[in-house]
Amino acid sequence: MTDQASNPSPRRDPSAPIKRVLIMTAVEAERDAVLRGLGRTSAAGTSASAADVGGGPAVDVRLAGVGPALAAAATAAELASGAYDLVVSAGIGGGFEGRAPVGSLVIASEIIAADLGAETPDGFSSVDELGFGSARVPVHSALAARWTETAQAAGLPVCHGPVLTLSTVTGSAATAALLAERVPGAAAEAMEGYGVAAAAHRLGIPALEIRAVSNRVGPRQRELWKIGEALQALEQACSLLPEVLQS
Repeated sequence: MTDQASNPSPRRDPSAPIKRVLIMTAVEAERDAVLRGLGRTSAAGTSASAADVGGGPAVDVRLAGVGPALAAAATAAELASGAYDLVVSAGIGGGFEGRAPVGSLVIASEIIAADLGAETPDGFSSVDELGFGSARVPVHSALAARWTETAQAAGLPVCHGPVLTLSTVTGSAATAALLAERVPGAAAEAMEGYGVAAAAHRLGIPALEIRAVSNRVGPRQRELWKIGEALQALEQACSLLPEVLQS
């Protein structure tokens, strides 16, 4: 048995110029923050031309829906309708304590479907351990490092580490601790990254994921969430993307 992430088409040459980028967000508020970062002020628009982003690659921003299944389906549909050189999953998410505080940014070093596997008497076993494919999708490492460095140079709080995708987001300290133990260095969690990246990886297109942290991973204390602050951080990070892609 194989999965989309473990059986990709021949991969695009990572050194080739990037001419067109697809950014997928779960919901409208994230899409609008990305568009503002790219210099688009109208929420009605869903794409940005090369001129809009400072003469660099053309960028299309589309809605993925919530969760990995919808995200994979929506991304696959977009990739079927046009040629892209890079796919980015962008949005807000939870940050792991000690790694990514609220208001900071996380650029994924790896995208991991953290709940894709099976419960066993000895605990959780991933699909990798079960031999059914892989729950991990690599990212475009050079661009991920460059985006991290560019954000740091701009004075933005940012870290580079694994981003976890879960269909059911974490709601307890115990689960947060288990995830942090299972994936050393885990920096953030969200619900769409693996779906977006798996669709891209299947076609040999490199992927990135960026998360702006709105809350800590753990108990759901909605009154402490800083969604507006996270969306502003996402906007700031996306304003740097033209520089990242042209470096």
